[in-house]
Amino acid sequence: MKNFIKIGSMLMVIIAIVLSSCTKKFEEYSLNPNQPVSVPPYLILRGILSGLPVYPDSDEERWSQFTCRNYTYYGDNRYWTGAAGLTYSTLNNVVAMETEAKKTTGADVNVYAAIGKFLKAYMFVNMSLKMGDIPMSEALKKLATPTPKYDSQKQVFIQSLALLEESNTMFSALIAKSDVSLQGDIFFLERTSGAKNPLDAIKAWQKVVNAFRLRVLIQLSKKDADTDLKVKQQFSDIISNPAKYPLMTSGSDNLEFVYNAVNNKYPDNKESFGFDALRYNLAATWVNNLAALKDLRVMKVAEPARGLGFSDTSYNSFVGASTGLDLSNMAAGVQNGKFSLYNRKRYYDGYTAENTPLVSYSEMCLNIAEGINRGWATGNADTWYQNGIKANFAYYGVNDGANTVTFQRAGAITLADYVTTSITFNYADYFAQTEVKYAGNNATGLNQILLQKYFSFARNSGLEGYYQWRRTGVPAFATGSGISTNGNIPLRFQYPAAELSTNKANRDAAVQSQYAGNDDIFAKMWIIQ
Repeated sequence: MKNFIKIGSMLMVIIAIVLSSCTKKFEEYSLNPNQPVSVPPYLILRGILSGLPVYPDSDEERWSQFTCRNYTYYGDNRYWTGAAGLTYSTLNNVVAMETEAKKTTGADVNVYAAIGKFLKAYMFVNMSLKMGDIPMSEALKKLATPTPKYDSQKQVFIQSLALLEESNTMFSALIAKSDVSLQGDIFFLERTSGAKNPLDAIKAWQKVVNAFRLRVLIQLSKKDADTDLKVKQQFSDIISNPAKYPLMTSGSDNLEFVYNAVNNKYPDNKESFGFDALRYNLAATWVNNLAALKDLRVMKVAEPARGLGFSDTSYNSFVGASTGLDLSNMAAGVQNGKFSLYNRKRYYDGYTAENTPLVSYSEMCLNIAEGINRGWATGNADTWYQNGIKANFAYYGVNDGANTVTFQRAGAITLADYVTTSITFNYADYFAQTEVKYAGNNATGLNQILLQKYFSFARNSGLEGYYQWRRTGVPAFATGSGISTNGNIPLRFQYPAAELSTNKANRDAAVQSQYAGNDDIFAKMWIIQ
């Protein structure tokens, strides 16, 4: 059911090879057939980007407590006990893309190299956030270093931040000379809506690089006094110098995957309704927090739990299941109409639902608000806080004033039997609530920012909602037998078992130095100590 663009990319490569073989001159057949074929960098880029998003209906969104499973056929909500997936094969493709781009352009500074540095930082950071120390400095040397050493998590972040600085510098140089050689960019240049010309796409990528760098620095909030990392200084430099470090200005700058009704259908769609619509429901950590704030976003994403006896447009009708519940109790709650399910109209009436951001303007605004709240930069945290919330309202189609909400009609037999209601939602009233009105650059204000940022991660951004909880404790996550055998939430992934056979000495040394020799999913890695 998940028809992703990577299939199309593979077919394009095959077609390109076939067509080229049909047009060969006679003398070309004398070339060594064992010589590796050169692949254009844009084809490699397209394949890499298509595999980058973490799509909805994933374990990641359940582990971040946005959704729940409620049916045994689909498993349960228990957190990971196995190993994390590694992305070194994809990183090797990034290196191949950089190599081919240098051959093609004859220059070290080119758009594929600039994007490549971002991709490396993105993947190394994400692997490290899952496990802790990982191979980095020796990881992409292939046969030269078949058993790469593990870099400390601190060094992974230092190197990744340096890659992002280099990427931004490269983009500035490319923009200054109007280098528009970019192809294969599915996120900006080739997306079906809001298509950009190559120069605009390159400018958009530079904004993504700097927005992501803010995310990385925020991840280091517990290490902001470290003199090697210089977290506060780097954050302030970016915020105070928009000419050097341009940032996103609206949701149109989001790095996001855009779905279509042909070959890139949203995972929840009208064809999958009978398979998963009644086996998944929304989690209390997301839905209950929205409903408590009288936040209209909850009516955009959820169906009312009609078994509770309230009207469809009462915020009391929107209740999620605790991720800590065991499957039998969760299933009973769903069957009795006590828990909210996915909104049928939004997710199951068509094929495109909503885009899936990897890095969003909404998150960036809230990251800036958090940094200002922490004293890392000067500025008005409240303005950034409100901008981030309003951007997420726009993502869900929540207007200031008149709105419509659509639910499946009570007792409906067919999927398309809906009831639509007009409802007024005023931004001013929302922000005037004590729980929402920014309390200032203090602990209460920080918690407000963090809760709204959690909302912005719903059904997108991979494990960012979980990482925020792990770093700050906001929002409070459910615990219980539905999560793990001891009811607690793991704090990390284990290293892949394959490392025991291919790189055992270095893997064992990393586990010993971080976790006293025990590859424990409940152990604290450096970044959260």
